[in-house]
Order: sequence, then C-alpha cells, then structure tokens
Amino acid sequence: MNGASYSEFIKPKDIAINDQFWGAFMERVRTKVIPYQWKALNDKVPGAEPSYCIRNFKLAAELTRPELDYGVPRDIGFGGMVFQDSDLAKWIEAAAYSLVWHPDADLEKTLDETISIICHAQQDDGYLNTYYIINGLEKRFTNLKDNHELYCMGHFIEAAVAYYEARGKRELLDAMIRYVDCVDTHIGPEEGKLHGYPGHEIAEMALVRLYAVTGDEKHLRLAKYFIDQRGRSPLYFEEETGKNGNTFYWKDSYLKYQYYQAGKPVREQKEAEGHAVRAVYLYSGMADVARLTGDQELLSACKTLYANITKKQMYITGAIGQSAYGEAFSYDYDLPNDTVYAETCAAIGLAFFARRMASIEPRAEYADVLERTLFNSIISGMALDGESFFYVNPLEALPQASLKDRRMRHVKIERQKWFGCACCPPNLARIIASLGSYVHSSGPGTLYTHLYLGSEARLSLAGEDIKIKVETKYPWEGQIHISLGLKGKAAFSYGLRIPSWCGSFILKLNGKDAAYTLRDGYALLNREWQDGDSLDLSLDMPVNLIETNPHVRDNRAKLALTRGPLVYCLEEKDNGKELFRLHAGIPGDFKLNYEKDLLEGVYTISFTGKKEKDWQDDALYRNRTEDQYEERELKFIPYYAWANRGSGEMTVWLNK
Repeated sequence: MNGASYSEFIKPKDIAINDQFWGAFMERVRTKVIPYQWKALNDKVPGAEPSYCIRNFKLAAELTRPELDYGVPRDIGFGGMVFQDSDLAKWIEAAAYSLVWHPDADLEKTLDETISIICHAQQDDGYLNTYYIINGLEKRFTNLKDNHELYCMGHFIEAAVAYYEARGKRELLDAMIRYVDCVDTHIGPEEGKLHGYPGHEIAEMALVRLYAVTGDEKHLRLAKYFIDQRGRSPLYFEEETGKNGNTFYWKDSYLKYQYYQAGKPVREQKEAEGHAVRAVYLYSGMADVARLTGDQELLSACKTLYANITKKQMYITGAIGQSAYGEAFSYDYDLPNDTVYAETCAAIGLAFFARRMASIEPRAEYADVLERTLFNSIISGMALDGESFFYVNPLEALPQASLKDRRMRHVKIERQKWFGCACCPPNLARIIASLGSYVHSSGPGTLYTHLYLGSEARLSLAGEDIKIKVETKYPWEGQIHISLGLKGKAAFSYGLRIPSWCGSFILKLNGKDAAYTLRDGYALLNREWQDGDSLDLSLDMPVNLIETNPHVRDNRAKLALTRGPLVYCLEEKDNGKELFRLHAGIPGDFKLNYEKDLLEGVYTISFTGKKEKDWQDDALYRNRTEDQYEERELKFIPYYAWANRGSGEMTVWLNK
C-alpha cells in the first residue's frame, strides 16, 4: 500500500520544548497531573470517584495466572466503566512522552511494573481486556458496538508505541502486536470472520501508528478494513444486535446508527454526526489511511467533514459537540453557549484531525484550528493547579442554572477532582506531554512550522541534519525568532504559518526584508540555507472583535474578543453578577495589561462598555425607555483560565 509522499510531523523525541507558556503546562502535567492521575487510577484521591483501573488489571492478572497474588480478592468483580482500561493506557502514553523531555527513573520503574501487570493479564491467544477477562471470555467480540474492546486496544497501541519510541522498550508493544493478531484472527473480510469494526473509534489511527513502527502491512490493512467496512450494508451493528440480543440504545433516537458514524459508508458522509469524540477519532483515522494509501475519495470525504465541522459546527474556542444528548454534534449553526457539551476529549480529537490534515496538505486553515483548540478549549479542561478538570467546557456559565436547571446539569461551574467516566483528564495529559509533535513537519524538499513554541528541534532534510531553534513570548507577543543550524548547506522551501487572526506581518531573513511567497496561509522561502541563517517574524496582534455568521441564532447581536490565538471571556470576579446585562457599546481604546500575579501571569483586556441599569421598582415588565444604560469598565481574561478563582458567572459572548 503505497500512497503519495506527504509532510510528516516530527516526533516528540526530536524536539525539546522550552516555551515560557507551554513549558509551564508541560511541567504541570509532569509534576502534578501524572502523579495525581496515578493516585486516581489506584483509587487514592479522597473525595473523588474511584477508578478501579489498576485493581481491574491486578484481578485480571491473578485470574489469568493463579500463581500471582497482587492482594486483590478474586471474587471482587470488575469495577468502573466497560472502557475503564483506556484510562490506564492514556496515563502510560502521557508518562512515556514526559520521559522523553524529562527522564525520571522512579516514573519509568512504575511504568515497567504496571506494564508487567498488564502483560500478565494477557491471554494465551493475545486477547487483553479486563472487562471480559473478569466477566467471562465467552462473551468477547459479541458487542463491538458498545463494549469498547477495540477502543481500549487502540489506546493501548498508542501507549505502547509512545513508550517504545520514548525508551525503546518492547514489552507492551509486543503485547499489543499479539493482541492485534488476535483481533485480526476474529475480525476481517474473510469468510468465517466477524465483519465488524469499532463502536468507539480510535483503533483506526492507532493501527496506523503501529504500522509506522512495525512496517507490517497487516496493521494498515486492518485500519483500512475498519474504515471501509463501517456503515456498509448489511449493517454489522444491526446484525450483531439481533444475533447476540444486545440493546440498541439509540433505536428511538434521531441519531440511530449515525451515533456511531455507522449509518452509511464513510465516503458518503457529508456532515459530522453522532458522538463527537468518536467522529473526530474516526476522521483522524480516515485521514491517516488516505495519506498512506493515496485514496483520493477518502481524502475528499475528510475535507468535506472537516469543512462541515469548522465552518458550521465549531465554537469560537475550537470546542465541538453541541449536545449533551449523546455527547453529540447536533446540526449546522446550532451553537448554544450555555447548554453546550463541548467535551474536552472532543476538542483533543479535533486537534488530532487538524494535525493529520495539515500533514496531508500544509494549509493554514488546518493549523489555525489546531492552534485554536490547543490554546482555548483543550487547556480550559484543566485547572491551573493541575488537580481538577472540566469534562464540559461551556462558553456561558451561570451557577444557579447549573444547580437548578436540568438542561444544564452537565455544566459544572467548578472543575472536578475526577470522574467515573474519566476519559478527559488522561487525554489532556497525553496531548500536552506530546506537544512537540505538533510544531514542525517536513517532506521532500520542504519544512513547515505550524505552531510557534519556544523549542529546539532536529530533523534531516535535503541530505543535511538541521537544527531549528524557536524563541518567542507567544501568545502574549507576536515576535518569533528562528535560527537554523547546519553543518553544510541545504536547498529547501521553508514555510511559516501566518495565522488567520493576523492582519499584517513582517518577515526578515538575516535582518533584511525576506523574499517570500504567500501560499495557503504560509510564507514560503525557497533558497539554499546555511548555518546561522535566522528568520524574524513579527505578527501584528491586535484585539479583534468577532461576530458570528447570522445563521447562528444564539450569538445574534453579540461580540467576542480575541487577541492572537486566545479567546477572552468575562468573569463575575472582575465584572460582577448578571454578565448578560453587559454591552460593548462602541469600544474605544483597548487597554492591555500584563498582570504577572493573576492566573499565573496573563494579559487582560479592558475597555469602557455599558451595563443595563437597575429599575427603580420591582416590576417584571414596563414600557421601553431610552435611558437604560450606564458606563461600566469591562475586564476580560483568557478563556482557558476561567474558574480558577472560585465559582461564578462567565461568558465569552458580549451584547453589542
């Protein structure tokens, strides 16, 4: 299977992040989140819902190898969600990435001991899923639609590849290769096999990562099979449900099998539908397979779905998944701010999708969305202390509504210590810890910088080993200095992304105005490069007033503020209660103020707006009057940092 040659993103081991903004988040993941989540996985966080995850693996290992004794009663049973295994896989992946940029002998020892427990639970034929090992192996592969076996496998493949690339250790990798062999024996197009596919996608893109390491065509073929078979008639999920007596939870729903993106073949799907996380995980796998096989029809479907998400179903923060019902996409231009679901995992999945599309076609529209999700809807999912998390990321929050309005009971005003369904916290940890793999990509004769992070990277291009050093105070300032290190000379084209929010920019090469071509949102310089060459990119970073397409009813006559990649919001802490009474008026001079002691150091934005006056009586209605506003200084903070100073109201959108 030989596809066209595209631009490959560099691996975490080939880049060191020393960014003043992201470095703090990565260090927080290393010192706070990874240890905290390890406690959670072992049910040692007071007041948090138990995970049962490590307990399940120890019990499964004891049942598989009776000579083992991890101190778990063998009649205690499985605990947690059916997909509980995946939480541990994501933790392993995050820890592996962390070891790349910060070696830690104790953490590595914990990883090795944990992987040993996992591998002890593996069955002789390679099967590995604690839910079925504990509850009865005779039921395995009987409910691919809902019971997440292939989803958990996918996450463990991702973890195994990450740890192998980080430390060169194969125990978990070899275990996953055996598990894939087991799945391939039972599922596939051949007669006598189950013609199924994952109910919750991720195995598709995980198998592609495994293929990249092993070079085994079987792994790519299985990923392609899962994608090609999905939604074909006769519909496997329908047959499986009838044959095994499974419940079809979405039978009477408008979603039906599109909840799983399985109501029609993937190449016929034009709109993002169903469970948002599953959807973008599937689309990411589709993009991977399209890239490697050269499947233009599949690539066309990816482009169509990407356009639908980002042009008709994406929030300004990069969040997706409007509906709490099914954690799903709803319909075009439906973007409610208060009842929104906007799961952290969905934003992470969109980042995966955008990164893969940028690899296929270096277009700024992909990296712009990648940047938007990272700086806003992804990191908003974690408190600045790294010890509490949002599952749902609203754009408007009202404490009494979350408490008393059933429609908004999923919207929390304060981040939670942990969740019974704890997919988001470890997902956050793994994407932040692997952030280096989102910065640069290269292909034959080309190099691209997609994100601006202080970093030092190395890669091979045009026959030369090249070092790329990026220095910047982004996202607070728009100056980026890039220096190249080479032993000899190398001719290649270098593209720097010009973000869509930037009205103007200046690009200098070795201190002089650079000759470049602007294409697809990248400033391209084509020349022979040598050691010591430097680029200085100055991006104009104004405060932008953003309005929404008039088809979006929830944002009629409203504005949002952005600066650089950051979306801003109003909080009750700075602006008082009833934020819905505030108006922009006619914004004059914006006041930017760097407050080093606020929210670990942020730029705030202030200007004089208006607030609707209180009435003189307690009437519920009255005839309209002209004098209903008073001037009010409005103060905005970056959206990602809201809810770090106690509970209170918040809104991204402001009345015009």
